[in-house]
Amino acid sequence: MTRQETLAGSGEPPVRLGVLGASSVARRRTLPAALAAPNVVLAAVASRDREKAERLAAEFGCRAAKDYDAVLASPDVDAVYLPLPAALHRRWTLAALAAGKHVLVEKPMATDVAETAELLAAAASRGLVIRQNLTYPHHGQHAAVRDLVRAGRIGSLVEFQSAFCIPSLPAADIRHRPELGGGALLDVGVYPISAARFFLGDDLEVAGAVLRWDDEYGVDAGGSVLLRSAGGRTATLSFGFEHGYGARYLLWGGSGRISVDRVFTPPEWLRPVVRVEEQDRVEEIVLPADHQFRNSLSAFADAVLATRRTGADPEREAHAASALGLAQLLADIAAKAQRVPATRGA
Repeated sequence: MTRQETLAGSGEPPVRLGVLGASSVARRRTLPAALAAPNVVLAAVASRDREKAERLAAEFGCRAAKDYDAVLASPDVDAVYLPLPAALHRRWTLAALAAGKHVLVEKPMATDVAETAELLAAAASRGLVIRQNLTYPHHGQHAAVRDLVRAGRIGSLVEFQSAFCIPSLPAADIRHRPELGGGALLDVGVYPISAARFFLGDDLEVAGAVLRWDDEYGVDAGGSVLLRSAGGRTATLSFGFEHGYGARYLLWGGSGRISVDRVFTPPEWLRPVVRVEEQDRVEEIVLPADHQFRNSLSAFADAVLATRRTGADPEREAHAASALGLAQLLADIAAKAQRVPATRGA
């Protein structure tokens, strides 16, 4: 009995997923997560490199399609996952929606606000689900931290600090190519910026920003941002391709601090440690391990299944508002940032 038959036999048929592209994140994180998600089954994968598609298909137990269009034309594909460069998201998301497929698209959903709005409107007009695959909010540690803040463990939240930085990339990496939507802001900057919205709310404005510009590639290699809320709370954020690896945040309140490390891409086996510092007291809370890539896929599939049952995406408006708000904030940062030379640190 196949895995698909087992899932279908236990209740509602799973979402049959086609994959357009064979990126590193797809192979390392998303496709293994699809095998672990209870409501998803991999149906097909396509790549510009047919041999790469065939290797992935053999590794993950699905078929290799001839090309992207063949996946979109497949009657055994309900939804598609797009791990393509950001500048290609619009073209292939619109093509997938036109083919009647639900879409899970890698972050950012598109390279600007107008394209993001266009994709959301196209999905809504066809009654299809669209989500951007920003996986970290699907890890349980962030809700646990937010619960601690709401419970008053650090008093009133005043300041949020966060960074996501990675080492220098190879020269041929697509994130160095402006025509493909490259640059640190759209790649790693999305994480701390969206995390600030998660903890401080959606009314954040840009108080200041710096982008470190790499003239050789024509993209930003890193940056720092200061955001403010209408209530006076602030977020200080850093990101880039010029650093030793780091992914963390700190929430500072009137009577204490909460800090967590490895917050954006933790492996599924990692048990996060939440450090709570209060007056004369430090507590370290060890949380359960969680699988944010599996959870993100499952949440997307749940929305597809709900739409299949009712004819409407029950969380469409909330997710659309979130995607548009993030796109607008990213655009505001890019527009207002001062440019300084990249460091090219080794």
